[in-house]
Amino acid sequence: MMFKKEVETMREAEMKELQLERLKWSLSHAYNNNKLYHDKFDGAGFNPDKFKSLEDMKHVPFLTKQEMRDAYPFGLFAVPLDKVVRIHSSSGTTGNATIGGLTKNDVAVFGEIVARSICACGGSEKDIIQVAFGYGLFTGGLGLHFGTETLGALSVPISGGNTERQLMLIKDFGTTIIACTPSYAINVADYIERNKPDYDMRSTNLRKAILGSEPWSERMREEIEKRLHIDAYDIYGLSEVMGPGVSAECTEKSGLHLCEDHFYAEIIDPQTGELLPEGSSGEIVYTSLTKEAFPTIRYRSKDLTRLYRDSCKCGRTLIKMERVSGRCDDMLIIRGVNVFPSQIEHVLMQVEGIAPHYQIILDRKTAMDDVEVMVEVSESGFSDKLTGLEALKKRLAEKLKNVLGVSMKVTLVEPMTIERSEGKAKRVIDKRIM
Repeated sequence: MMFKKEVETMREAEMKELQLERLKWSLSHAYNNNKLYHDKFDGAGFNPDKFKSLEDMKHVPFLTKQEMRDAYPFGLFAVPLDKVVRIHSSSGTTGNATIGGLTKNDVAVFGEIVARSICACGGSEKDIIQVAFGYGLFTGGLGLHFGTETLGALSVPISGGNTERQLMLIKDFGTTIIACTPSYAINVADYIERNKPDYDMRSTNLRKAILGSEPWSERMREEIEKRLHIDAYDIYGLSEVMGPGVSAECTEKSGLHLCEDHFYAEIIDPQTGELLPEGSSGEIVYTSLTKEAFPTIRYRSKDLTRLYRDSCKCGRTLIKMERVSGRCDDMLIIRGVNVFPSQIEHVLMQVEGIAPHYQIILDRKTAMDDVEVMVEVSESGFSDKLTGLEALKKRLAEKLKNVLGVSMKVTLVEPMTIERSEGKAKRVIDKRIM
């Protein structure tokens, strides 16, 4: 099923024509209605009137997250505040929050791209979708909520946490799809195994999970699907660009289809900013094509992925992006080696006896950074025999070194030791004194 088949199956040449037309509008809209963009464009010697082809994007200056923070709260809006009907925001834990606004039309677009994502995952208007993303200023909860209603499916707006009640409603309401973070899906599986051993997910109507808001590996997907007896699909988005639904997996699980008719994406070298050819891995950059309240022009997302085209069996012709492998600002440089948390997770998930709960602790007691990987032992792998645990720890340390090329201290902890999160999991703890 496709929510908007005429767009989702559009020929590449036709899509590029549509993107060019919408880019001309979006660039002019930003330039003419927002002082920050007007000054940025002038400073770069760029005028939207000179924009004639997609190749001209290289002349458009980048937008950074720091610039968004500096524009707090409404400095990047391109419509009067009385035309804005909703505001979303990042957490602002590392400085000013980034604020995004939506007009009535923007809200409709947001609902549409999420509805398309749900359909891509195999959902339909007949589904009952339990939204276990957080609500409030975060885009996840309201994004999935309005996307569900746009599709015409039944929305259960429970928000995150309260796992006992989540499980009750899955049974009582006949929930068919749950939407949450991948780490919370694992937490649900843990909760069932520890507190409700008689609760059999196979006896419920739940058949799918739409997961996003944090990077997760293929091994994590396998773990979730095996323990909850469901199919798990990736949905992707950023609050600075729109929210969930910028791209999503289809039932083939072979990459995320990007909503090219609403977002123009480029891949650049994260170090130099140089534009890379299609198929290359690098930092993904977004330009909104239809947003009215808060145009996003060449926003450097810091997310690492690649864009490519293939003949997907689902019939969609939209360009695909790989699941995000990490973030430029998440990269750990350990003794000169670049390592991402997702790479460590991938290694851990391949070792039997390890639970999918871990933290990476960075410290600097000498001139060099120390890295400790603290990971839970699974219930089945837990043993009071010191020799068994020591062998497991040694095996983990060797595998991390062999795969990533750097030595790390491994610390094994008992099940349920690492703090659980109802939203995004906190994977990295930085104790370094800078």
